[in-house]
Amino acid sequence: MTAATEREDGKDGRLEETERVQAGPGPGRGPFGGGMVGGKPSDFRASARRLAGMLAPHRAKVWGVGVLTLASVVLMSLAPRILGHATDLVFAGLVGSRFPEGMSKDDAVAATRAGGDDTVADMLASMDVVPGQGVDFDAVARVLLGVLAVYVLASLLSWLAGFLLNDVVQATVRRMRSDVEDKVHRLPLSYVDRQPRGELLSRATNDIDNVSQSLQQTMGQLLTSVLTVVAVLSMMVWISPLLALIALVSVPVSILLTSRVMKRSQGMFIQQWRVTGRLNAHIEETFSGHALVKVFGRQREAQRVFDEQNADLHDAAFKAQFVSGLVMPIMMFVGNLNYVVVAVVGGIRVASGQLSLGEVQAFVQYTRQFTQPLSQIASMLNLMQSGVASAERVFELLDAEEESPEPPYDAGAGDGPGEVRFEHVSFAYDPDRPLIEDLSLVADPGHTVAIVGPTGAGKTTLVNLVMRFYELDGGRITLDGVDVATLPRSVLRSRIGMVLQDTWLFEGTIRDNIAYGRPDAGEEEVLRAARATFVDRFVHSLPDGYDTVVDEEGGSLSAGERQLVTIARAFLSDPALLILDEATSAVDTRTEVLLQQAMAALRTDRTSFVIAHRLSTIRDADLILVMRDGGIVEQGDHEGLLARDGEYAALYRSQFETA
Repeated sequence: MTAATEREDGKDGRLEETERVQAGPGPGRGPFGGGMVGGKPSDFRASARRLAGMLAPHRAKVWGVGVLTLASVVLMSLAPRILGHATDLVFAGLVGSRFPEGMSKDDAVAATRAGGDDTVADMLASMDVVPGQGVDFDAVARVLLGVLAVYVLASLLSWLAGFLLNDVVQATVRRMRSDVEDKVHRLPLSYVDRQPRGELLSRATNDIDNVSQSLQQTMGQLLTSVLTVVAVLSMMVWISPLLALIALVSVPVSILLTSRVMKRSQGMFIQQWRVTGRLNAHIEETFSGHALVKVFGRQREAQRVFDEQNADLHDAAFKAQFVSGLVMPIMMFVGNLNYVVVAVVGGIRVASGQLSLGEVQAFVQYTRQFTQPLSQIASMLNLMQSGVASAERVFELLDAEEESPEPPYDAGAGDGPGEVRFEHVSFAYDPDRPLIEDLSLVADPGHTVAIVGPTGAGKTTLVNLVMRFYELDGGRITLDGVDVATLPRSVLRSRIGMVLQDTWLFEGTIRDNIAYGRPDAGEEEVLRAARATFVDRFVHSLPDGYDTVVDEEGGSLSAGERQLVTIARAFLSDPALLILDEATSAVDTRTEVLLQQAMAALRTDRTSFVIAHRLSTIRDADLILVMRDGGIVEQGDHEGLLARDGEYAALYRSQFETA
C-alpha cells in the first residue's frame, strides 16, 4: 500500500478519485491527479539568460567558436568581391576586343561618344579596358584560384567552429542531465507523489533533448548569421552606399513582421511541450498498468483519453509549427522585393558608369547573403523559443523545493538497541485534512510492533515518518533517544531495512538484486540470505540460476518469487530496525509459514514494525497497534486484544470465523 493510498481516506476522497479515473486526465491535471507543472506564464528572457549562463564554464571554447566563426564569415564575405573582379576582367576583355589594337582608352571612349552612344561611353570610361586586347585568362584563373582558396579556408574554419560548438553544447547538456538526476534524489517524496512519472520523464528526456537540439542548431547558426549580416552590410556600404540604403529598408519591415509572428508562436511552443508531457504521462501510466486496463476492460477508455490528448498535441504542434513557419515565407517575400529593386537600380548605375558590372554582381550576391541570414535569424529565434520553453520546464524541476538540509552529524548518534519513540506526533498530507494527531507510542528494543487497521488508517504513513520520507508537522520521533530529524537521512535509512508490498526489482541478475541490500557483501553472504528466505528453493529451477537476468517487472518470476527476492535483500542488509509492509502478501500459505520462521530469526535482537492485513502473521508480535483515522484505538498483545473484544477482535473474527 502506497502513501497515496493512505491519503485516499473518507467518502469524499473515494468519490473524487473515482470521478477522476472515469473522466481521465483533464487540462491542467496529471494522470495521477497532480497538477501539471509548467502552468505558470513563461519568462523567456530570464530562462534564456539562465540557459546562456550554463555555458559559462566553457567560455574559452565559446570565445574560440566566436573567433573562428568571425574569421570564416569575413573570408566568405570577401569572396563575392573578389569574384566580381573576375567578372570585370572577362567583361573588360570582351569590350576591349571590339576596338582596334593600339587605340588608347580615351580614343575609344571619344569614338563611342561620337557615335552617339553616350551610355556605353560612360560605362567604358569607368572600366579598366585595353583596346585590342581580349580576355586575360591567366589573370582570371588567378582570381578564381584565390576565390577557391578563400572558400576552402572559410569552410575549414567553419568546421573547426562547429567542432568546438558541439563539444560545448554536449558538455552543457550533460551537465543539465546530471543536475536533473541529482535533483531528483534531493526531492522529497511528497513532490514525486504529486507529479505523474511520465511528466517527470518527459522533462528529463524530451525537454533536455529539445534543449540540446536547439542549442546545437541555433548557437552556431545564429552567431554565423549575425556576423554575416554585419560583414555583408559593411561590404555593401563599401561598394555603394545608395544600394546599401535600399537594402536596409527591408530590415525594419522584416523585423516588424517576424516579431508579430514570434509573439504569437511563443505561447504555442510552450503549450506544445506541456501537452507532450501530459501525453507521455498518460502513455506511461497506461503501459505500466496494461494488465489492469485489460482486466477491467478499459481499453476503449484508455484509447479515448489517448486520442483526445494526441489530438490536443496535434493541434498544439500544428499551430506552433504553422505560425512559426510563416517567418521564412515572409522573409523570402521581403528579400525578393529587395532583390528586384537592387537589380534595377544597380543596372541603371552600371549603365551610367557609376558602378562596374562586377561590383553590381557582387552587390546582388551580397543582397542574397544579407536576406538569407536575416531569414535564418528569424527561423533560429523560433527554434530557440522552443528550446527555451523546454529549458524553462527543466529549470522548474531544478528549482523545486528540496528536502530540508541535512543537520551536522555525530557519528555515534542513534547507535543502540533500536528503541523507537513517537512523542505527540502530528502529520497531514493536506493541511485541511489532518491524518495523525498527537500520537505517542514506544517500540522497545528487539520487540516486534504490528500495525493493523482498515485501509486509509495511516499504517504506512506511520513507518514513512520513521524513514523521514515525510517531515512531521508536530512532535518528534526518536531512535535510541536521538531525534531522527537530527540524523542525516542516508545515515538513518542505512540502519533500517524495509520490505514493501509492491516489489521492486531492477534489470540485472537475481544475485545482483539480492546484493543491492549490501553491495559489499560476499558471495557466501548472498547465498546465505537466499537460503534463509527460501530464494534458493526456486532459483535452481531457473535456466541460469542466480545469474538469471530479470527486469523491473520481474521477468519470468512470479509475484511471490519477486517478493522473496526483496525479503532476501532486506535480510542481507542486516538492519537495526526492520519495517515489513505486507511483506508476505504475495506468497502462498506454505511459503508464508516458512518466511515467518525466517523473519522471526531476522527480527531477533532488532526492533521491527510489521504492517499486516492477515492477522495470522502477527500473533507472536510483542505489541499490536490497531489504528483508525490516524490514531491508535487499541494496543496490546494478541491474547489481550482478543480478550478485550474490541476492534482487533472484530477484525480477527472477520478473517477466521465462518459465516
